[in-house]
Amino acid sequence: MQKKISPKSIVILGNGISGITAARHIRKHSEHQITVVSEEHPYFFSRTALMYVYMGHLKFEHTQPYEKHFWKKNKIDLKQGRVETIDTKNKILQFSDGEALGYDSLILATGSKPNKFGWKGQDAQGVLGLYHKQDLESLEKFAPNNQVCKRAVIVGGGLIGIELAEMLHSRHIHVTFLVRETSFWNGVLPEGESELINREIREKGIDLRLNTNLKEIKTDENGQVRSIVTEEEGEEIPCTVVGLTAGVSPNVSYLKGSDITTNRGILVNRYLETNLPDIYAIGDCAEQQEPIGQRRPVEAVWYTGRMMGETVAQTICGNRTAYQPGPWFNSAKFFDIEYQTYGWVWAKPKENEARFYWEHTSGKKCIHLSFDTKSRMFIGINTFGIRLRHAFFDRVLQEGETVDYVLEHFADANFDPEFYPQHDEEIINQFNREQGAQLQRKKKSWKRIFSIPSQSL
Repeated sequence: MQKKISPKSIVILGNGISGITAARHIRKHSEHQITVVSEEHPYFFSRTALMYVYMGHLKFEHTQPYEKHFWKKNKIDLKQGRVETIDTKNKILQFSDGEALGYDSLILATGSKPNKFGWKGQDAQGVLGLYHKQDLESLEKFAPNNQVCKRAVIVGGGLIGIELAEMLHSRHIHVTFLVRETSFWNGVLPEGESELINREIREKGIDLRLNTNLKEIKTDENGQVRSIVTEEEGEEIPCTVVGLTAGVSPNVSYLKGSDITTNRGILVNRYLETNLPDIYAIGDCAEQQEPIGQRRPVEAVWYTGRMMGETVAQTICGNRTAYQPGPWFNSAKFFDIEYQTYGWVWAKPKENEARFYWEHTSGKKCIHLSFDTKSRMFIGINTFGIRLRHAFFDRVLQEGETVDYVLEHFADANFDPEFYPQHDEEIINQFNREQGAQLQRKKKSWKRIFSIPSQSL
């Protein structure tokens, strides 16, 4: 039973998924006074949906999941402003406009900022990322169509880069994509999957340049982008927009000079507490001091931000709770190919780790399994073009099932819509040939699928 505690003033710095989830759950469990502070936009919106606004599938207001009256109804105050300093001793936030705001407990949820590496011209007009609402506005200004922007250059081969490429491509703007790696995202993806994505990018008409770094961005007399120069060949490529998508870093520069301990991000323990009492950090800006399995100390992922928000709300409301994100998973989209990952499939196999790779003849679908060579315990899976059921893999990873079990029950794991082609038999047959196994495909069982997770499937 959760104990009742006296109302206090909670200030949340940042209105992304982490901060707003924390606010909602604090309100759910308490009568605390809640103030959410944001420099960017007064209302919470989905950053992942920004690309669909530019592509014409949504309007910006559609990215806001809550009506404006939601905040007043739930007694959540919204303040737009830039925090200059945090007086941790007196528990006061100082704003750039001279205003001040006190707090009893402070939650730092300031997210990430795009990486810049000191390139000449990196702050020119027409240079942008894909993180803030202002980036969307800049795109509409500098790349509204292929008459104003005949060519754009994207620097950095991650998930944000591929999203920006798809956006610009949707308006028939020619895109040159600079990727420093030898194959797209091959620091994360194994060779087969990385090559599959290379093909997909090129088939869409994108000028993919591998092993290519940016040297500088050149501007015209008005300070607007006119070209970029590559590091390796010194090639000058005319363009009017440059997308810098070389990853993100925790947004913590505003804490310089404060007593709050930072490294790459704001250092927190398993309870998301900083080194100072009553100050917490969640989401992209938080850095775990203690490893959580094989997860990275900083995870700029939507769902982990949401989970951190729920966790810190419990602690704020008197039920001190450790952050437990469970097995790793993520998903993305590379133009028309959907990607999912559960568990761990590293770019290169680790010791005592075996791999199984299957690719469809279309070159648009594949799965990649990793498992322990001795115990045959299932370690992880990457899949492209085949949708998988999250609950299935969450359970088998937590219960330590074998790769044999996963493949035999792959029909239960498959989440593709009805009448989509199924490849279970083909996948199992190839695995049997390569591994000298005799696995037998089990028919899909809705009883197993909808059974209690702790029960054996």
